[in-house]
Parts: sequence; C-alpha cells; structure tokens
Amino acid sequence: MENINFCLLCGDKLVVRKKGDGIHKACASCNFVYRGNYSIGVGACVVKDNKLLLVRRAQEPGKGYWTTPGGYIEQFEKISDSIAREVWEETCVRAVATKIIGLRDRPQAVHDVYITFEMKYLEGLPQPDGKEVDSAGFFSLDEMESMNVADLTLWQVDIVLNSLGGLEEDVNAIPNSLMKYDLYRVPKPENFSNATKE
Repeated sequence: MENINFCLLCGDKLVVRKKGDGIHKACASCNFVYRGNYSIGVGACVVKDNKLLLVRRAQEPGKGYWTTPGGYIEQFEKISDSIAREVWEETCVRAVATKIIGLRDRPQAVHDVYITFEMKYLEGLPQPDGKEVDSAGFFSLDEMESMNVADLTLWQVDIVLNSLGGLEEDVNAIPNSLMKYDLYRVPKPENFSNATKE
C-alpha cells in the first residue's frame, strides 16, 4: 500500500480495511477511501488540409519526439476544455473537441489514462510555446515518415485517418438532468429512430 497515512478530507488517521471489491486505506472518522494515485491525460488530433498538428517535445518525457498536443486535466476542468486549453497553450491554435477516438490505459504506480480527441480546427498558425514544445506545425503522412514521431502518436494518426467514428458529445442526454456533465456516446445510426417506429 502507498505511503498515505492521513485523510485528505479531515486529517484523521487512515486504517486498512476491506471496502467494496478490495482492500483500501480508509478514514476512521469520515467516509474518505483512498483508492490510489491516478492521472488523466488528453491528446489532440487536429487535422487541417489533410495534415495533422504535431509538436516536438522540449522536455522529458519524450524530449525530441513529435507528438500530438496534449497534457493533463485540471481537477475542476471538463476534459473537452482541458484539451482545447492544451492545444492553445502549446501551439496558439484554437480547436474544439468533436469526439473521443482513442483511450490508452497504463496501470502503474500512478495509474495513467490517456484520452485521444478528434478536434475541429478553428483558427491560428502553429507557434511553439518555447517551454514544453520547441516546434509545431501541420504535417502530412509523407512528412512524418522522416520525423521522430512517438509510437503513441503513430497510433493516434492511424485512428484519426482510418476509423469510422468515435464517441461524440451527447448534447441531448436522457434524462436531461445529466446535462451538467460532459457525456460522450456512440452515435445512433441515422435510421435507428425510423426503424423503432415501424
């Protein structure tokens, strides 16, 4: 078990106990249960004129590799806002998330989940931030062949160019009380509503 000994909510001592489907550290005074250390990353596939927006990493991890723009979500930030912010901060390009097209799960000391978004280009010329990335631009598949492109990015490129769909934002959720959340779903087939009426 990790070296977490005190409750993050009330500060009381944590004890080891069976909780649900496993053994966790839990607070002796309140309902807090420590379930582990997690991070959620986001990556952007922004396509313009059949070219994909890539950045060259200036820092570890991945220094020198070309990747899609991305980063980590903030505690009270929707993931669609996180990825738009990361693209803007790293490249000065404005884009909006249209669908989730990939997910990488990497269980380790900090359980790392990485969500890939397809994004619609809105405006801006790629300019690196000079801190996290030292170069940025839109590149074709032919251009990428001679570049040091990261493996995860090659996977993302394959998805955005060769997949038929993805999880789209559900703007008409049922029940509508769920509209306070960012919801994504597989789109309904266009003929679904007609088929159910027959």
